[in-house]
Amino acid sequence: MKTNTKHLGLITKKFNDFFLVDLKNQENFGNSERFLCKVRKSINFKDQFIYVGDKVVIDNIDSKSKRAIITSLKKRKNLLPRPSVANISNIYITFSVEEPALNLSQVNRFLISAESMGVEVSLVLTKCDLISDKRRSFLLDKFGKWGYQAITLNLQKSDHFKNLLVELKQKECSIFMGPSGVGKTTLLNMIIPGLQNSTAPVSNKIKRGKNTTRNVELFSISTQSYIVDTPGFNMQNLEVDVNLLPNLYSEIHNQLINEGIKCKFRNCLHLNDEGCNLNKSFERYLFYQEMIESSKSHYYQNQGD
Repeated sequence: MKTNTKHLGLITKKFNDFFLVDLKNQENFGNSERFLCKVRKSINFKDQFIYVGDKVVIDNIDSKSKRAIITSLKKRKNLLPRPSVANISNIYITFSVEEPALNLSQVNRFLISAESMGVEVSLVLTKCDLISDKRRSFLLDKFGKWGYQAITLNLQKSDHFKNLLVELKQKECSIFMGPSGVGKTTLLNMIIPGLQNSTAPVSNKIKRGKNTTRNVELFSISTQSYIVDTPGFNMQNLEVDVNLLPNLYSEIHNQLINEGIKCKFRNCLHLNDEGCNLNKSFERYLFYQEMIESSKSHYYQNQGD
């Protein structure tokens, strides 16, 4: 039976010209809340591309065959370009403490890249069963000074994972980002019952894992919460306006906003600028300097091109 009532839906998977859509107002559909949809041609003519995570309006709903038509696309909050997924609310930067070993510079770049999305960012440390409690406490203290209350996971202690799962079920749409081999796939297999993505061991030669996930898909983990299962990927391309970088570091932001530190010039980049009053004694300052110089070089290169 078809209905012409329009409903708000969420794109959970995309393949070829078809989309799987979960209804956001499901009261009248019982267990038939997921529909196979195609896009009305008028949307394509407007050069509107639809991605997993997008909110759409569907019509011509056939509750028996579970098919419908996507008639319009709602304005999205954000778009992660690689892998392409829209409307992320939370990013969990995920790194292993061993196998492969923790690379602080890489952790920093992932964190700042995530912060540039303007969403809530968290840090997850996996394989904590491979380190001592003393080392774990040291890392918690280190990242606390960076501005992150790191989540440590030890698969031998189920309460660590249970606490993370409770937190995820309170978020709208979460994604795990990080290099290969840190345990993202294993973690997703635990969070999403029946997912069973294949995992690959860490290469002894390059100390990185192999990409084993192929499709971008949203999975429901509570009534209003989804988690993204994504293809594995490494470093996000970081293209942030050099003037915005200071705001992405909590150590700088806290001094300027919470402590009221003021420099002589409003556009101070807090390097060797005249009249800079920033306290530069925090650990990540060297990473900050490197990112500022890299961003400036990238800017001037593009100007030259």
